[in-house]
Amino acid sequence: MKKVIMILILAMCVTSLIGCMVQQDRAHDEAYISDSEFLLDTIVTIKIYDYKDEAIFDEIFNYIRSLEEVLSVHIQGSDLWNLKENAGKQWTQVSEDTMTLIKHSIEMSELSMGLFDITSGPLIKLWAINPPEGHYPTNQERENALDLINYKDIQIDEENNRILLERPSMEANLGAIAKGYIADKVKVYMKSRGIESAVINLGGNLLLIGSKPDGSDLSIGVQDPDSLRGDYLGIVNVSDKSIVSSGTYERYFIHKDKKYHHILNPFTGFPQENELKGVCVVSDTSTDGDAFSTTLFLMGIDEGMQLVESMDEMDIIFITDDNKLYISSGLKDNFVLAPDSGYEIKE
Repeated sequence: MKKVIMILILAMCVTSLIGCMVQQDRAHDEAYISDSEFLLDTIVTIKIYDYKDEAIFDEIFNYIRSLEEVLSVHIQGSDLWNLKENAGKQWTQVSEDTMTLIKHSIEMSELSMGLFDITSGPLIKLWAINPPEGHYPTNQERENALDLINYKDIQIDEENNRILLERPSMEANLGAIAKGYIADKVKVYMKSRGIESAVINLGGNLLLIGSKPDGSDLSIGVQDPDSLRGDYLGIVNVSDKSIVSSGTYERYFIHKDKKYHHILNPFTGFPQENELKGVCVVSDTSTDGDAFSTTLFLMGIDEGMQLVESMDEMDIIFITDDNKLYISSGLKDNFVLAPDSGYEIKE
């Protein structure tokens, strides 16, 4: 019965996945084990090439579940829930994972000059985007939410493992980084069990462990934002990397015939409007890939590409509304445009 339910869930959710695994070697297709569960509000799929005991999947899924119970603001009693409840009142004791992730989030906020801000929780809650539903806020509602956003109002007491949100009604939301962090933790866990060739897919946040068993790169399809069937616009050939995509096609609702997506600008309070409909970030860690996929989308092509080209371990594909692809220099030799995709690579 469990397998039947999972098949039905997969059928309903497959169109929402951001990236897709493209199989090109049928011999290797027969030499892996794989399983999926609904966790982190998405379909989580683990594929392992060099391990045969399927009991490992229960261990992995339970580990993911334990991290979600700490890092999700929506689970009562989690660290993030307690931070929200104690905002403006008292310090909250947190786990090592929460402390690590919030410190990293503050570093991202400083790097992005506030475009990435985990205290955007009130704004995220206000828009309440849960496709096909959402709430278009009044100007006053939006201003009230914006007044609560400022990562500098997070106080950290590392010595005692405590965190404080300084003002009442503040809310930290790790939705733009937690899946990446969890993927990295899962990779460490799997490697500790001797796994050296696998794909971790947290609803489109892909993290690769090593390469194929024969040492060749894995082929990862980049989702076509305009496709509801999971079609890909091209293939990235990489090993031991994170591939995270983000775009206007993931979560949105329609209000008065206009689409409003989930990538919210913490300065304007509105979904970001630029020439982009998607980005695909390739990085060493999924934590960075997750956070930068949102940040670089908000930054836009010119500023975002300048930042990426200044970094040694980050690459990106910007996907524009008019079907142009802007690819960072470190990724051009590893990307193959799909035939008849309708997209054009720009120099």
